[in-house]
Amino acid sequence: MKHYSVLKKEVLQYLNLKEDGIYVDATLGYAGHSKEILKQIPNGFLYAFDRDEDAIQSSVQTLESISSNFEIIHSDFVHMKEELEQRGVMEVDGILFDLGVSSPQIDSSTRGFSFMRDEILDMRMDQRSSLNAQVVVNQYSFEELVQIFFQYGEERMSKVIEKKIVERRNEKEITRTLELVKIIEAAVGANYFYKHHPERNIFQAIRICVNEELTDLEKVLPDALSLLKVSGRMCVISFHSLEDRIVKNVFKKYSTVDEMVKGIPDIPKEYQCDFSLVVRKPVLPSKEELDENSRSKSAKLRVIEREKKS
Repeated sequence: MKHYSVLKKEVLQYLNLKEDGIYVDATLGYAGHSKEILKQIPNGFLYAFDRDEDAIQSSVQTLESISSNFEIIHSDFVHMKEELEQRGVMEVDGILFDLGVSSPQIDSSTRGFSFMRDEILDMRMDQRSSLNAQVVVNQYSFEELVQIFFQYGEERMSKVIEKKIVERRNEKEITRTLELVKIIEAAVGANYFYKHHPERNIFQAIRICVNEELTDLEKVLPDALSLLKVSGRMCVISFHSLEDRIVKNVFKKYSTVDEMVKGIPDIPKEYQCDFSLVVRKPVLPSKEELDENSRSKSAKLRVIEREKKS
């Protein structure tokens, strides 16, 4: 299973790596970014987080072949601050988030992330979790599912799809991915289905719900920012508008001066922002990268830097 790390060159550039720096890869995955970071910090240290046991097992050998200056923490990144503090780490030089699902997770024949093959409905990034896609599809109320499909999938046919799901699950529990795809097609009709591909949105919505992706992201960003040293940077790669909106809003909040002093030529130091945006607009994949990996087309990279500590 090949894993392609999106915006790898750009991440290495914008993290502004120091040879003796301490860095965090909040989303280890299959170590695509982590191995490149580790190569450039021979006297530093890397902490990498992941919930996926398969990804961790795959990545250990990859990183060990480069250096021993790392630790993989089997935990959701939402616990980043407390996990690092337990290890005596109060400040870091850089943090990377590469959000979304990795190619091996999508391509795996057992995880249920893909709507293109017949798999068991699962979608858990952390196999220890009790909540999976079958629970969401079969046990959540009509109102809850409509909200999930509309909010997380931005699917305008949410009510129609959920009505059909309830109808089918009353007859028989829905357990397979392609079974769900066929229900979605039956609900919206072939014309809408093949023109708009609502199954993409529905699967995305269920995955986000199962893994609490957006709520965890909203929680962790302020904690992660608080860990940065002065001149430390945080890079966040997102793959859909919901993630990017959260990142954009948090970055804006922390890098915008108070309205009370906005426009003043020399803003007093105590009113200056602790953070600044390294790039005003998100960095997008190059044409070369898009030609090599079509899955990178929706990727956006945002970068923020700590200017001072209050």
